[in-house]
Amino acid sequence: MPVNVLVAFDGSPLSERALAYATETFPDASITSMYVINPLDSVIDVEAGGLPVAEDWHENAKEVATGIHTTVTDLAAERNTELVTVTEVDKPARAILEYADDHDIGQIVMGSHGPSGIDRTLLGSVAETVTRRARIPVTIVS
Repeated sequence: MPVNVLVAFDGSPLSERALAYATETFPDASITSMYVINPLDSVIDVEAGGLPVAEDWHENAKEVATGIHTTVTDLAAERNTELVTVTEVDKPARAILEYADDHDIGQIVMGSHGPSGIDRTLLGSVAETVTRRARIPVTIVS
């Protein structure tokens, strides 16, 4: 059994299922929940919203991250589980893989796709990339 488990959490129903899976399957593990701010998403927002959005995108993204961390912490508490929350700013797959490598993570658990829907036929592009490139076991929850 892994000692440290990383749950990629974006607030989607599948990420909630990934958290439930991690807490049930690895009850003695230390669980870290990671939310990734993707700067590419912010560029799209800035292009659509103009200069006012450009000035506030990072603060807005941090507010979203805080809300997501509150949600995951509350869900974990309902399962009598304590966890650590982290926020990274990067491409999601790269952030997840680098964090796992740098923090002695033994298992990654994540949803098959995020809140924007399926990017690929069966598996979201982030989940696919993490699964293909991870040096440790990855569980995909659907």
